[in-house]
Amino acid sequence: MEKIGNHTPAGFLRGGKYSLFEAGTRVPFITYWKGTIQPGVSDALVCQIDLLASIAKLVGAKETNTDSEELLDVMIGESHKGRESLVIEANTKTALRKGEWLMIPPYDGPAKNKWVNIELGNSNHYQLYNLAKDIGQQINLAENEPVKLKEMIESYKLLRGDLNLKTQELELK
Repeated sequence: MEKIGNHTPAGFLRGGKYSLFEAGTRVPFITYWKGTIQPGVSDALVCQIDLLASIAKLVGAKETNTDSEELLDVMIGESHKGRESLVIEANTKTALRKGEWLMIPPYDGPAKNKWVNIELGNSNHYQLYNLAKDIGQQINLAENEPVKLKEMIESYKLLRGDLNLKTQELELK
């Protein structure tokens, strides 16, 4: 991989491809429908799997996939309220995005990809970021926000089970 000039593909976001940080999971989502969708910007949380339920509603079909959320109003710009939460995945590892918060569980492995020098999100400790206040994920709030961390871990367990969680790594009160 060769950079041209000073271009930084991730911009001010932390991480990159194959990373649990925002630069590895945040992807622009663009919709276009002449005469129906007006130009605009939204920070609503959506996932590509949501296309199934949303397009099914659009065409009047019955959708039975439980992972897909119907967000047609969001996709056509009539609402800015997307998903409440989303399990994100990078390179077989998962994390939880819920509202403005992101929780990355502890994972073994190198902190950086040795070939392209990108942070992967692997750490021996929980990571907790408030993306509304710290989109660049510079301040890990896991120790300072134990109640929020516990809430995120419990939400993660409901969605994923105990898989990958090293609860012995951090005593939660």
